[in-house]
Amino acid sequence: MLDQLRAMGVFACVVEKNSFSGAARELGITTSAVSQQIRSLEQDMEVILLNRSTRKLSLTEAGQAFFYSCQEMLSAAERGKVRINELRDDLVGELRIASTAELCAAHVVPALSHWMSAHRGLNIHFETDDQETSLVDGRIDIALRLGQNLEDQHHTVIPLIQIEQILVAAPSYINQSALISQPDDLKQHDLLIASAQKTQARIEVQHVNTAEKVSMEIQSRFNVSSELIAKAMCLQGNGISKSAYLDVQKDLKNGALVEVLPEWKLAPVTLYAVIPKSDQQPTKILRCLDTLKQYFSQINGGRIFHIAS
Repeated sequence: MLDQLRAMGVFACVVEKNSFSGAARELGITTSAVSQQIRSLEQDMEVILLNRSTRKLSLTEAGQAFFYSCQEMLSAAERGKVRINELRDDLVGELRIASTAELCAAHVVPALSHWMSAHRGLNIHFETDDQETSLVDGRIDIALRLGQNLEDQHHTVIPLIQIEQILVAAPSYINQSALISQPDDLKQHDLLIASAQKTQARIEVQHVNTAEKVSMEIQSRFNVSSELIAKAMCLQGNGISKSAYLDVQKDLKNGALVEVLPEWKLAPVTLYAVIPKSDQQPTKILRCLDTLKQYFSQINGGRIFHIAS
């Protein structure tokens, strides 16, 4: 099929230049190669396309009809090339962004709201699944993920902002439960774990003054697959949650949640943008990343909330 499409292009060039040698010069191949392409087309279709004489070329009736088809093919190819260039260089087409529902609602949508309104040629798709979606399988352009020292040899990983993690609970839970004054006390409490597979979690904390470190495994009777559900359970007084400060700062300010063991600090996490690895990223991905970087560089996140280096 590709050989035939190539031969159709050669045939169209011969007709436009009205000579085999002119087509050869235009295409950068030999005159004999041009002749061979035309002969192959005629043999494949079992018709004569060109009347040849020593002085000029002329199209047969079949050749005239075929030339129109070749012109349509070349025009379609040119339109396809233009469209590819638009998708690569302009803010048009689809842009697929993956993150958690809470992060999208609280930060990604506010960050991109004006930008999306300004570029109406873009169709934006938000994929909100707490289980990490494969960029390839989900055709994801940008995935926003929280982690520590995230590395991915198959994708480009861009740090956006570093976020403090804290332990939080509702006042109703704190008032009705055993006192929590040391990390070891956590073993007597319900820890809300946002994972579809795990019923235990490792907690590692460091004292802010003495630098003492404590690491332990804590079992949980609750098992949920969504950070959003874990936070809802926490707000209703069902246990203690390990949360990104980014997700709970408003709840801390209005008193819906309180910090547990404030003198003990969890390791911070970084919010990363993960994109397919490519030497030439589409402009829409680069401009979207610029907008996200600008937003997270200005957001007031609190105590150790700062731009990742």
